[in-house]
Amino acid sequence: MRIVFILFILTCIPPGSFAQNSPDGDFTLRLGTNFRVYPGKMDQTEVFIAKSPLDEKILFAACNTLIFNPSFFISEGIYISTDGGFTWTGNDTCTGTPIAFHGGDPGITIDKNGTFILTRMGRSPFIGLYSHYSLDNGQTWSSQKVISTDDLERAAVSTDLNPVSPFFGRTYATWVKFALPFPLMFAYTDDGAKTWANPITVNNPSSRSAGGDIAMGPGGEVYVCWAGVQDVTPFKEILVGFASSFNGGINWNVTESAFPVSGINGGLADKGGIRVNGLPTIACDTTQGPRRGWIYIVSGQRGLLPAGSDPDIILNRSTDGGQTWSQAIRVNQDLLNNGKIQYFPSMHIDKYGAINIIFYDDRNTTSDSAGVFLARSVNGGDTWTEFEISDHNYKPVPIGGLGQGYQGDNIDLSSTSTGLIPVWMDNSSGVYQIWTVPIDFTDINDIGELQQPDSHGSLKIYPNPFKNSTKITFSMTTPSMVSLKIYDILGNELTELIQDTRHPGNHTIDFDPSAFTGPNSFKDGVYIIKLSLHERVESKKMILIR
Repeated sequence: MRIVFILFILTCIPPGSFAQNSPDGDFTLRLGTNFRVYPGKMDQTEVFIAKSPLDEKILFAACNTLIFNPSFFISEGIYISTDGGFTWTGNDTCTGTPIAFHGGDPGITIDKNGTFILTRMGRSPFIGLYSHYSLDNGQTWSSQKVISTDDLERAAVSTDLNPVSPFFGRTYATWVKFALPFPLMFAYTDDGAKTWANPITVNNPSSRSAGGDIAMGPGGEVYVCWAGVQDVTPFKEILVGFASSFNGGINWNVTESAFPVSGINGGLADKGGIRVNGLPTIACDTTQGPRRGWIYIVSGQRGLLPAGSDPDIILNRSTDGGQTWSQAIRVNQDLLNNGKIQYFPSMHIDKYGAINIIFYDDRNTTSDSAGVFLARSVNGGDTWTEFEISDHNYKPVPIGGLGQGYQGDNIDLSSTSTGLIPVWMDNSSGVYQIWTVPIDFTDINDIGELQQPDSHGSLKIYPNPFKNSTKITFSMTTPSMVSLKIYDILGNELTELIQDTRHPGNHTIDFDPSAFTGPNSFKDGVYIIKLSLHERVESKKMILIR
């Protein structure tokens, strides 16, 4: 096999900035222009990002890198930032030997000593899971170290960074083994990935496992989750399993079915037939805040409330270490069953204890395209504020030669003390590339709701969020029958504020939720205002906080 290298160093400086304005004029979300982490000619897919515990400005991102001409080559891209995500250098090939037999699917972390650790798949004759480590911030890499020689899925990796934990510095990997009963497997290293303990089996599923993700608790607890899937194609996700270990992964408390899900496994016909899944990802609040120790699991679902008939992002949480789980929470706040598609969520808990979830979303573009949204909750998932963080859309298409519909499954985000650093892939440059935009906390903390952009923008709600009352305003240019309704977040109609003919001009309605009592009373939460005229229909979110 001919080995193809694409190797160069490039510094990416965001060339400008753009702003997203609330139609109500409450604030401006200022973001730098989206830019590519490492522009190249290879496809870059399935991106992950990690932060150094020794210097938060040092960031490590990795992905699958693929090229087909003049011959097929696959590896793991290695990209480094030393200034908190504003500029990057790197290599589209992990140089750990044997270079010709890398199989992609990276899992990454940085341990307590600043050692970069990467796990990856191997290619024949090296079937299995292998790791490399770097002692110089990703410039050079060790030869491969064997973790498992089973046929398996990509591994998720995490490191215990709690100095008071008895397992401080231990790095963990978890994956699904491709052999009946398709269990979740687990291994660890105490020496920076130079050697690994023998893998152990976490669960004994009756419904085959898929995916597998890992998170650390605030006291060194290890939490893992996985999807239980149907035994027949398209292997739809039907449950989420959860397990916890309090002795460094030696013994496990296993719940094979923590809660039901209805995953989105299959193809998205409107988006070039790309293959998607609803595999869960997990995060735990390790801050000193009021939700310390809370565990969150997010997945892509449809057809099981609160998910609608189109793919939505769904969150479940546990406040007792995974013993019990909340009812499902719908993260994306657009109208239910509106035909818009959200998929591939990734989650991160920042220094404030806020939940940050990024995902692909087509609510502001055509059905064959997608942008990237950030949903953020500062109250454990009770309410959400959403921002579109991509400044352009892209049209997903499969990458040929890697299985039907493949375009890569993973996007990711991390944070520093000053802001969030999301990474995602799109093909707007002609090949799939990693894109990013640093997001300053000052632009997303303690601000009002960012409304959906639209071509007319006449429907306004101020203040929003509100405590006691708010004003709903709209304008019209011709006489028209007007309908103004309020819906709950599930799309149920609650009340109709207007149903009559109005003349051209500006109109204002004072809305006081205390005027509604009994079964029609309004509680804290998110509601949808829908304005219907003969010329247009507009919808906005309205948040009541008392």
